[in-house]
Amino acid sequence: MARRIEKAAVLGAGVMGSGIAAHLANAGIPVVLLDIVPPDLSEEEKSDPKARNRFALNGIQTALKYKPAPLFYSKRLTSLVTPGNFEDDLEKIAECDIVIEVVVENLDIKRKLFEKVIPHLKWGAIFSSNTSGLSIASMTEGFPDQFKQNFLVTHFFNPVRFMKLLEIVAGPDTDPEVVDTWVKFGGDVLGKGIVFGKDTPNFVANRIGVYGLLKVMQLMEEGGYTIEEVDAIFGVPMGRPRSAAFKTCDLVGLDTFAHVTQNCYDSLPDDDERDVFKLPDWAHKMIENNWLGGKTKGGFYKKDKVAKKKLVIDYKTLEYREVTKPRFDSVKATKGVDDPGERIRNLLNGDDRATELAWKATAYGLIYAAKRIGEIADDVVNIDNALKWGFNWERGPFEGWDAIGVKESVEKMEADGFKVPDIVKRVYTEGEGTFYKKEGTQRYYFDFNTGKYEPIDQPESIILLGDKKEEGKVIKENFGASLIDIGDGIACLEFHTKMNAIDDDVIQMISDSVDEVEENFEGMVVANHGENFSVGANLGLVVMAAQMQNWDMLEQVVRTFQAANLKMKYSSKPVVVCPAGMTLGGGCEVALHGDRIQAAAETYMGLVEIGAGVLPAGGGCTATVVRMLAGIPKDMKTSRMPFIQRAFENIAMAKVSRSAEEARELGYLREFDGKTISRDRVIYDAKQVALGLARAGYKKPLPPDNLILPGRDGVGLFKMGLFSFELGNFVTAHDKTCAEKIVWVLCGGDIAPNTAVTEQHLHDLECEGFLSLCGEEKSQARMESLLKTGKPLRN
Repeated sequence: MARRIEKAAVLGAGVMGSGIAAHLANAGIPVVLLDIVPPDLSEEEKSDPKARNRFALNGIQTALKYKPAPLFYSKRLTSLVTPGNFEDDLEKIAECDIVIEVVVENLDIKRKLFEKVIPHLKWGAIFSSNTSGLSIASMTEGFPDQFKQNFLVTHFFNPVRFMKLLEIVAGPDTDPEVVDTWVKFGGDVLGKGIVFGKDTPNFVANRIGVYGLLKVMQLMEEGGYTIEEVDAIFGVPMGRPRSAAFKTCDLVGLDTFAHVTQNCYDSLPDDDERDVFKLPDWAHKMIENNWLGGKTKGGFYKKDKVAKKKLVIDYKTLEYREVTKPRFDSVKATKGVDDPGERIRNLLNGDDRATELAWKATAYGLIYAAKRIGEIADDVVNIDNALKWGFNWERGPFEGWDAIGVKESVEKMEADGFKVPDIVKRVYTEGEGTFYKKEGTQRYYFDFNTGKYEPIDQPESIILLGDKKEEGKVIKENFGASLIDIGDGIACLEFHTKMNAIDDDVIQMISDSVDEVEENFEGMVVANHGENFSVGANLGLVVMAAQMQNWDMLEQVVRTFQAANLKMKYSSKPVVVCPAGMTLGGGCEVALHGDRIQAAAETYMGLVEIGAGVLPAGGGCTATVVRMLAGIPKDMKTSRMPFIQRAFENIAMAKVSRSAEEARELGYLREFDGKTISRDRVIYDAKQVALGLARAGYKKPLPPDNLILPGRDGVGLFKMGLFSFELGNFVTAHDKTCAEKIVWVLCGGDIAPNTAVTEQHLHDLECEGFLSLCGEEKSQARMESLLKTGKPLRN
């Protein structure tokens, strides 16, 4: 049975410690963040609590200033973190249910801290270390049995907010209830993917991932490849992140990477490939030169701001030169291929230098991973998940091995002189030739302990739409979207266009789905498993129609999208929308028309149409006004201008939230809308919300009667401000044109001040403004720029 966790302490306020504290606060857990008292305090500062807590306070600020987004979902959440120090505030630990140690990787320092902390631990408090290189036995030796029973390793990955992996390692004395508690807390509350590792140096992800990267460096030197050639191969073509090998090092920091590699080398005297963990001499020289990556404005890559060029290091000369784009036929064969397994096969089936390097690195990496089964983790599932969640691989090593064919690749490896562990051959001598198999929707892995395929547990809280489709649960579908029965009287509307862009098919399916749900279901969820909920409208179709001056078609699309969104809003059955990732433009408009939003915590939401030279016309302007005025009764004698201004700033400045909590602060989420930290369970949570609304006797909302808008007077005030902005060169002439159209809609158009309007009135103004801007040459240029470069054009 899992224990309750209501308050936490984090010991150590460095980059990792402050990141863990921030994420605990993100999950709503109050945190005590402690660090040492600065050793260089003046006599006056020694009695100043702020000075004594400086390291903890600095840690909070570091988490707030983290780029590209703060480690806190919202600045408000810093109120959940109480800073302190090890000399004055250890008694605060007595209030905490979990204590996480994140101090420097020094055994003596950790043990001395443990000695100080143990007397202050409450009964049943769980103590964990974020170490990656020290053994549990060495850390806990000689301490009380109760401490050992409540001790384990919880190894987070940096940055904690964004990295899914949490490696959990139990000691020989750890109470199973302690592990169960952290598994539930880490997964359900913190949203992490749990991997069970063994008490070995660098555990699972770093052991395999760091080996692979160092082996690629070694093979690069042997084969005379360049840095950019390696990155062209070991990114998306290999099912790895776009940062590939060396861009990833620049993100992590070469000094940090060197620390991990040295720890592996020092701690693995019996590893048969220990020497691979030696960082090349040229990399050590880069560290000496402070060429560490992004944090020093230069590592393997850097930008020449004067020449406006991207430079790359030549590891042979340690001089920077201009980046050149490698061209390999095998890499080209992976372009446009969605399935990562197919991409890897295409790359390895080529006949060029890229294939040669990719094959050697793949063979070495797979063999090394296979030799670690049983040593670092019990099974292939934990190893695969560690690389997917800790290094952002699309497929783990053994999933990738299945993709290229286990027996066929083993035969090729042996023909090329590689020694393949016998354990791998058991997959096709005792199994069915693959590490994984699937029967129906149940997934299995080959367990080398039992010699059989064992089922992979899938929690009830994870609903996979692909599995529902395989079970024949599709109710309706077209090229753009599907309506799927996810059980208990709830249907799920899934978009599946490219980038989940809104097009005619998606709009039609929204309308059809509402009809179907009203007739045969209790409620509807709108969600998908895409990286992004929806990036907005299909801009290519819009600009094509605009250039052809097909205004009737554009108006029809706008009107049908508005109607579909209103139909969803005023459905007799509850609709819960699940934005996640980029939820922009039309995607945001869909979300704004749900009865409830159950957002993934990592939701980047906003109405960004001005970047394309137009305005939100699917009901986005209207829905924003409705949200901003929601708490103001129609008969309240107060100016609506501050609320209209807030709506204007959101739309005209194309504000995009950096989290679901920021979306709430922008007004896109309401106080009663929900947030799910684990993306895997957001559909399940939304389903529960829909069921709750239905079972509570849901009634559709009444149209707003409080849309009292400033009309002509408001438009005039905004235009004065925009005129001064243009004079000050803060906006371009076309920015001003677009903004004036937005103002016209938000203020209600040509009406007297304080006139009540309807949603339909605002929809008409949206449509008019949208069509007018589509006819502008500069708006069309903005659309074309977005389509060609992905970047907005300021014209």
